[in-house]
Amino acid sequence: MKHAFDTHGAQVRSPTRREFLGLGLRAAALVSMGTLPAQGRESSWRARGNPFALGVASGDPAQDGFVLWTRLSLDPLTDGGIPQDPVGVRWEVALDEAFRRITARGDVLALPELAHSVHVEVEGLKPGRDYFYRFTAGGERSPMGRSRTAPAPDSQPTRLRFAVASCQSYQSGYFTALRHMADEDLDAVLHLGDYIYESGQWGQSPVRRQGPEVVSLAEYRARYALYKSDPDLQAAHARHPFIVTWDDHEVENNYAGALPSDDATPEAFLARRAAAYQAFYEHLPLRRSSMPRGPDLRLYRTLRYGALADLYVLDTRQYRTDQPCGDGIVRRCDGARDPKATLLGAAQKQWLLDGLARADARWTLLLNQVPFAQLDNDPGEGARYDTDKWDGYLTERKTLLESFRGHPARPVIVTGDMHANVAVDLKQDFEDPSSPTIGVEFIGTSISTAGDGDDLPSFGEAILRANPHVRFFNGQRGYLRCTLTAEAFSTDFRVLEYVKRPGSPVSTRATFVVEAGRPGVQTA
Repeated sequence: MKHAFDTHGAQVRSPTRREFLGLGLRAAALVSMGTLPAQGRESSWRARGNPFALGVASGDPAQDGFVLWTRLSLDPLTDGGIPQDPVGVRWEVALDEAFRRITARGDVLALPELAHSVHVEVEGLKPGRDYFYRFTAGGERSPMGRSRTAPAPDSQPTRLRFAVASCQSYQSGYFTALRHMADEDLDAVLHLGDYIYESGQWGQSPVRRQGPEVVSLAEYRARYALYKSDPDLQAAHARHPFIVTWDDHEVENNYAGALPSDDATPEAFLARRAAAYQAFYEHLPLRRSSMPRGPDLRLYRTLRYGALADLYVLDTRQYRTDQPCGDGIVRRCDGARDPKATLLGAAQKQWLLDGLARADARWTLLLNQVPFAQLDNDPGEGARYDTDKWDGYLTERKTLLESFRGHPARPVIVTGDMHANVAVDLKQDFEDPSSPTIGVEFIGTSISTAGDGDDLPSFGEAILRANPHVRFFNGQRGYLRCTLTAEAFSTDFRVLEYVKRPGSPVSTRATFVVEAGRPGVQTA
């Protein structure tokens, strides 16, 4: 049973929590000073090796810029190998790969409070075009990265293309899908969570070893460093801007808000969540608006891609109430219909409903962590649902479905978590197969979690039999490739033959289309 207490931790006063809160506030204050000249003591350090071993990244594109990220580290899996002082970092953005036409540059401090990570919010660029970027620190130069600004808010882009990724377990397999993703022509990668796994070893024969379960800030930093040392992950980050959110494994499996999934004390879990949130920010290209404040981090947000798409990035972990019926596949209990049960929390739910009410782009895209559609896992007389998903929060799901019904764009949801490829018609009433279809959900498989996978595993056959609104199921590893035009939203299910060894080819297993003004999944 999980502990019940204030999600914001107002009455929790453990020293560990205050330490993390103070760390976040001090880091926020230092970052708010903005860019600083790379002169004086902060720039006198000289690296004895490559300080960019964790690569470079960009994210959260706007019409005039994006976030640039790197983290200085000479010994990523231990203490970073960087002196515990601020270090000056120079960044440059250019129109060409040779950096002959530099369009923006500046200097910033990499702070020890943020593990010497750098988050530069570049502005003043032109909309809808590619740029190249790099960093210099300690006398060394980083690898080059490429990013792309979003189209102007009122422009009419002819096409947008996004990849959708989630669930990349280091020990379960290789990140070959990310290497193939790096070769795609994309506007951005939408990463929907489980960027790392906090757990220790699974089974007797992991493909790659990642060590024991992590709890402290130093341990979370080392786990991110291990994952980000992967060359395929680095290649995808260097090639495309990422738009990221989290699910549970960035902290602890199946946690709910401020409630741990084990018997940890409230103080211990909030300290763990603060450490995990801090490390998440330090290792991903997020804006200052997502600077952690102890165990709190604002992650839900909106991104505009011209008049073609509005993107709503959800956070279904930080504000949720405890799973009403437990966090496994169970018979549904009365608590699933409790109007107080929430995945989004009151503030995020109102933000989303308000946004949907005024959204005017051709397509409204929701970046969602856990399956939204009803998915009965039992094809027999009974019905069994995974109540860690939206199937445990029926009243809130019904509210969103009602908002979809009145929305001219009929939102499309992209989801991770399930380790399977699924195409679903969203029904006004899932209990009635003849009920009107009012939206679509595309669930993307894992990058590597659960190993090689199968085309149609037995649990996929059961879901297809029990859920007539499920139009497609596939259990291989890979990613989604979504192409948006004014006429259609097309999704390719890109799959790998294997992940337990490197080098698998990629292919398109199936393609489905949503036609503008016609809700529901159509075969391409």
